[in-house]
Amino acid sequence: MVNVKGKWALITGASRGIGYLSAIFMAKQGANLILHSRDAAHSAKVLADVKALGVEAYAVSAELSEPDSVQQMLAEIDAKGTQVDIVLNNAGLQIAYRTDYLATPYTDYDISFRINTVAPMLICYHFLPKMAERGFGRIVNTTSGIDLEPEQAGYSAAKAALNKVTHDIGKMYDGTDVMINLTDPGWCRTDLGGPNAPNAPESALPGVLVGAFMDDKKSGRIFSAQEFTGLTLAESVAKAEQQDSDYPQR
Repeated sequence: MVNVKGKWALITGASRGIGYLSAIFMAKQGANLILHSRDAAHSAKVLADVKALGVEAYAVSAELSEPDSVQQMLAEIDAKGTQVDIVLNNAGLQIAYRTDYLATPYTDYDISFRINTVAPMLICYHFLPKMAERGFGRIVNTTSGIDLEPEQAGYSAAKAALNKVTHDIGKMYDGTDVMINLTDPGWCRTDLGGPNAPNAPESALPGVLVGAFMDDKKSGRIFSAQEFTGLTLAESVAKAEQQDSDYPQR
């Protein structure tokens, strides 16, 4: 299992929900943190909370629907000289639930793909070469298990696209110490999941983070976080490393 103490991790959507819980968890493991939100002021609490755990941290901001804003955030991180070892692409947006799904506007797809596919992949493309040059890196892209729900077509299509490109690019890194995988937190009571979701946000940990700690040199997989609920981190990593390396196809 990877020891993340002293390594730098970028977490998108870190100011609340599963992103906030992930930041606290990573800080408790000794990781230094770059905390993204749409407005750096939104990260004040999580920034204070992780620093209180003894790690280094700073906040960055970007509007993930705007590629130029994402690039500016990445340039800011580079300018600080931070060596990013781990990326947790946690942030996402479920744009709408369309009961009249045959009237879904094209804008649902536009905004969903920009936030849920384009932004995380811009971040991946930026850091993967640097990780490969150093010989170490972990990226975990957050996906969704939504299926057979045309009411959420923009969101589910964008996550399906993220799955495909993560799987494809991940296979280019198989056998190396640069690993890129996917996690599905399950339906949780977050701002995105809503109050009627069956799972508490805490149930997604440590499952959403196993990809950051695994050491089996395999990439392109999807891990269902709810399958690890109640396990320790070590138990979760051991279980995840037994999962077939093949990408699950519906």
